[in-house]
Amino acid sequence: MTEISSMLITHTKATIVEMEGAWHGGIEQLLVHLKSHELVEECAVLKTCNRVEVYVVSPKGSKVLFDFAKHMKVSSRIIDFLDHDESLRHLLRLTSGLESMIVGEDQILGQVKELFLMAKKAGAVGKTLDTAFNKSIQVGKRTRNETGINKGSVSIGSAAVELAEKELGGLEGKTVMVIGAGEMGTLVAKALANKNIKVIYVANRTFDKAETLACELNGKAVQYDLMEKYIPRSDVVISATKAPHFVLTHEIMSRLMKERNKDIMLVDIGNPRNIEGSVSEIPGVSLHNIDSLRSISEANLEKRRSEAKKAEIIIEEELGLLKKQYKRQQADNIISALYSKVEQIREKERETAINKLKSRHTIGDIEREVLDDMTHSFAKQILAEPTKILRNAAEHDDERFLDTVAELFKLKETKVKT
Repeated sequence: MTEISSMLITHTKATIVEMEGAWHGGIEQLLVHLKSHELVEECAVLKTCNRVEVYVVSPKGSKVLFDFAKHMKVSSRIIDFLDHDESLRHLLRLTSGLESMIVGEDQILGQVKELFLMAKKAGAVGKTLDTAFNKSIQVGKRTRNETGINKGSVSIGSAAVELAEKELGGLEGKTVMVIGAGEMGTLVAKALANKNIKVIYVANRTFDKAETLACELNGKAVQYDLMEKYIPRSDVVISATKAPHFVLTHEIMSRLMKERNKDIMLVDIGNPRNIEGSVSEIPGVSLHNIDSLRSISEANLEKRRSEAKKAEIIIEEELGLLKKQYKRQQADNIISALYSKVEQIREKERETAINKLKSRHTIGDIEREVLDDMTHSFAKQILAEPTKILRNAAEHDDERFLDTVAELFKLKETKVKT
């Protein structure tokens, strides 16, 4: 039985260090690796700063993913393995923001879209995953339109600013540096707006991006290779880049702290981590990463609990519709295979009849058209009632009947678990 299976490594069980250790190579390489497996029909991978998720469509999905986890040397302690129904429910919850560390955050919806498109471009997605992911994206939009799940501080970026406010007793009159002007850095910078901050420095490898963001915030753009000059002037540094290496190392911060006569707060929300962990050992340095935002997440969850309940109702409703959609697909696969088989027989018998008639006298286009119409009519009338019965069987979860029909007519359909 072909089904969706998934393995999840998320903030609920794993620390940021463990999630980094679970990841090897780029998404494209991982998709190629998964696709090459003889038991994998479709696959998709989601990777964000606090989750790594792998989805496969396979008759033996659990075994494929368990073996994959062993190959990647990831401890089963931090993995959740989900079956088909659990994977569907999780996807709808994920895009709705209910599985995020910051409940209701909007970023995850865009991330799922982007990573799903990546899997499609790689040729790793078929009808089964296409149906699930398109539904999940639609549901993510609906929950945000019909509930207040995303109102207030709802991103890792804004939570980082909230944490800084909490730790420092407010940001009024403070100097803040943001490293990175990409999506996450922009969220951080916008969360800093209207905080009465003395100065906001924005550093980015592409200086034009730093200038654009700094201009929006009345801040100061900093050349990336000159940012060490401005760090000692800052009370808070929030790093949010996608650099594959440490942006701030123990050596750099040790040197810079000699130029500063008071404490400094560093917040690392980079993916992968931007700041070397041993920096926290330097006197006067307070280092926080994504794990530190869990307390903010809990506070936000409390505020959104009533909205989350509304989202849960929408999700269960949409999950029921998604399962019905899969049921229709299962019946349609069998019906399509049945029509294809009957069409092959019809064409063969039509040609046999034409050849017999031709052996006795000449026949023209009109006679051919009459024979074609007549055999088409026979096929449609014969299949009309079975089509209704098969769709009805799918709607009522009668998989045994569908399997019997497939076996009876020797149909090579692709079945979808419902």
